Amino acid sequence: MSYFEASARTRIRGLVDAGTFEEFCPPEMRQTSPHLARLNAPLSFDDGVAVGRARLSGHAILIAAQEGRFNGGSVGEVHGAKIRGLLDRALAERPSAVLLLIDSGGVRLHEANAGLIAISEIMRALLSVQAAGIPVFALVGGSCGAFGGMGIVTRLCNEVIMSEQGRLSLSGPEVIETVKGVEEFDSRDRALVWRVTGGKLRRAQGDATRLVEDSIPAFRNAAAELMERYRVHSLPEKSLTDLLADQERLACRNMQFSNARDGQEVWDATLSDSTHVPELSSEEFNQRLLER
Repeated sequence: MSYFEASARTRIRGLVDAGTFEEFCPPEMRQTSPHLARLNAPLSFDDGVAVGRARLSGHAILIAAQEGRFNGGSVGEVHGAKIRGLLDRALAERPSAVLLLIDSGGVRLHEANAGLIAISEIMRALLSVQAAGIPVFALVGGSCGAFGGMGIVTRLCNEVIMSEQGRLSLSGPEVIETVKGVEEFDSRDRALVWRVTGGKLRRAQGDATRLVEDSIPAFRNAAAELMERYRVHSLPEKSLTDLLADQERLACRNMQFSNARDGQEVWDATLSDSTHVPELSSEEFNQRLLER
């Protein structure tokens, strides 16, 4: 089944061990946005995100899945509080990992201030979870991608699993076009959008740590493999020296690709043979990266 086309709850059901998902704030609780209600805007029974506990290949996990079909997976007060609460719960339950199935354009404009505060609380809670030695994985392969504040949250995660169909960036294509004009970035040019924000580019740059095919089993297998790796090699505590080294690597990468206009030029600079990259499967692309 395509991960890109699936709903949030379908992704959860396909990822976790059968019958193990226990939802927090389930639909019958009707935790909806008070801000959207005041604007007479459409509501969702879960405010666009499902959160809970489950098991994956026998490992205890906490999981959140954003629903891109509701307001583009945007983060408002209730939506953000559910994700932040899940991360806070991880400190008490100490699961093997926290999985964030990200499918979001960023902050919900209807409740911008509340959404921005929610994003900052999610970031702070995520860092606290990592400091406690619990890894956080981001899974990106939905129709809305990972943009805005949720793009930042994605890059804070220990592992980022992406499909070629996934997208990751700070500003979305439509935002860039609106601010800079269609001559700078045509958001309707799908090939351009994926060359600039898509999974293959992000994997080549190191923003994504795993590239998988567009299927729920492929995402499940990648997450299970990573959890087994972290079980054997626990999450190390980063020192200031480690953080400075990470910053230096980012600075070097920015200099290396400072003149690159899109993904094709990045592929040309990083791969021994960038011919036909768009046609390569995820396995073939990963192999090209190993050969560089």
